[in-house]
Amino acid sequence: MSTTAYEPSVYTQLRDKAEEQLLMGTAPSTSHWSMGVDALRLLHRLSSNPESAEDALKLLHELQVHQVELDLQNEEIAINEMELVKTLSLYRELYDAAPLAYFLVDLVGNVILGNLSAINLFGVARDDLAGQRIDSFLLPPDRPQLLELLRRVAESRGQASCTVQLSGDGKTSGQVQFMASRSPSSAYVLLACCEQTCAA
Repeated sequence: MSTTAYEPSVYTQLRDKAEEQLLMGTAPSTSHWSMGVDALRLLHRLSSNPESAEDALKLLHELQVHQVELDLQNEEIAINEMELVKTLSLYRELYDAAPLAYFLVDLVGNVILGNLSAINLFGVARDDLAGQRIDSFLLPPDRPQLLELLRRVAESRGQASCTVQLSGDGKTSGQVQFMASRSPSSAYVLLACCEQTCAA
């Protein structure tokens, strides 16, 4: 038999925590939650009758527990959102500050995004890089080689590389190596590019 049957569910844990906080008086502030008019009317009607007063107390307790559960869930969502923002910021910094030029291109070679090293490599403004064809920065005879690299990686969803010659219009001229990869779920290709001296 699976041991998971004995483990308390997330909902049960949340409810237990909410009830414990209500009992201890440590429930988070619920100033942003309000009880509906219909719920207040029902509570008033039940509590006014001695036969249903106990039901009113049970209902009030359930409403309080549910309200604390919502507050706890809201706190957890806020914490998770802060963690996601931190993680996104870290990955953005890693991408942008990488010593290699990184490009995100579509399957036919249009640049979607480039990091700071990519911008410096081609000597263009960040806003001018997006939408450019990646092969337009190469000498015309080498352009088919890079496009073939993209085609192979797009079909195989693997990794491959090629060495080509920059056109010399940017800050860097000479040979560079493009390394390409594509994840199975992605409609884009990630290109890393470095001068031939760094690939040696």
